[in-house]
Amino acid sequence: MKSSTAANQAALTKEPFTGYQVFVIAILAFLQFTIILDFMVMAPLGEILTKQMQINPKEFSWVVSAYAFSAGISGLLAAGFADKYDRKKLLLFFYVGFLVGTLLCGIANNYYFLLGARIVTGIFGGVVGSISAAIITDLFRIQQRGRVMGFVQMAFSLSQIAGIPFSLYLAHELNWHAPFLLIVGISTAVGVVIVKWLKPVNAHLSVKQEQNPFKHLKTTLSNAFYRRAFITTALLSIGGFLMMPFTTQFLVNNILIPEIKLPLIFMTTGLCSLAIMPIVGRYSDRVGKFRMFMFGTLIAAIMIGIYVNLGPSPVWVIMLINALMFLGIMSRMIPSMALMSGIPTMKDRGAFMAINSSTQQIAGGIASIIGGLIIIQLPDGKLLHFDLVGYLGIVIMGICAVLMWSINKAVSKKVHQAEP
Repeated sequence: MKSSTAANQAALTKEPFTGYQVFVIAILAFLQFTIILDFMVMAPLGEILTKQMQINPKEFSWVVSAYAFSAGISGLLAAGFADKYDRKKLLLFFYVGFLVGTLLCGIANNYYFLLGARIVTGIFGGVVGSISAAIITDLFRIQQRGRVMGFVQMAFSLSQIAGIPFSLYLAHELNWHAPFLLIVGISTAVGVVIVKWLKPVNAHLSVKQEQNPFKHLKTTLSNAFYRRAFITTALLSIGGFLMMPFTTQFLVNNILIPEIKLPLIFMTTGLCSLAIMPIVGRYSDRVGKFRMFMFGTLIAAIMIGIYVNLGPSPVWVIMLINALMFLGIMSRMIPSMALMSGIPTMKDRGAFMAINSSTQQIAGGIASIIGGLIIIQLPDGKLLHFDLVGYLGIVIMGICAVLMWSINKAVSKKVHQAEP
């Protein structure tokens, strides 16, 4: 019986995607590209913004955190309604709001205007990811989701290869507003494709939902298994986000990488990630999501320990370390997302994904503030205590590994009992 079940599971991991499923993966990947680029571009722009706006690391951390906190609060408020509407309609509503917020970033002319614009962008953009995750969970079996997450998260690599380098080029050649206006243009095109060709995603509406939105939110939050997942997500986000907002300043001021070389570093890292992600997704389904997660944790911890202790170094060394570090990060991100998708029942998927996304966003904002409080920037630009932030991240990664083990055990039991 067990061998038969294992054979069925193995066959499902190799099940080919339909033409429409390929389209869904592609459009969600492009959508994620715009969301990720809008969020990720803030870190490389950090050096430009701190100089032009004459702000310190703490103030810059608030610009980054403003998006995260507003996204988190918005996701919690939207969670109760997430399973009551066609997911396509919800996706378009929040994506249009994200587009408006990004446009405001593109025309911001001072620190407080930019801070407000990031709040608006977060209110809408932070919910888009959870809706996308719910769509993936509705349309793909759990045995396929490692591959799906691997392909969709290639958007992260694409932002590194093309988005961030080109955005930095525009920022240097024109001004820092230009990258946001570029994102507005791309997002508009993606939105048109979604309107015209994405089919309604409403199978969950066939499951009778008698609770009002706020009671549905309360019920989802009261589930002990779900809460364990939310805590794990929070720690995953904190561990991964402590360093990120300050990496560009660390590269320029501590490692002494010229700003003109930054696009090359981001592009190389992105190319490596682009090659890695489909492989990580495929092996997450084949060898086990938790095994892949542990492999990624080990690699990421080692490379972070090396990275935060670097002094002035040649560009090729940074490229190599970055590539290995992102191998570890992606090998944690993709299997953990696939595992999380197996936790909620169909009637709770939208709410669970919204709360989980909110938890991730709020935790990311907290991590940014913690990093800003620990790190000190000297008058010459050099960052102090960046290594302490890295060590803290490694400790949190270890705690996540223990929590992820228990989640993997529960999800595996659920899958063997019945297909979610």
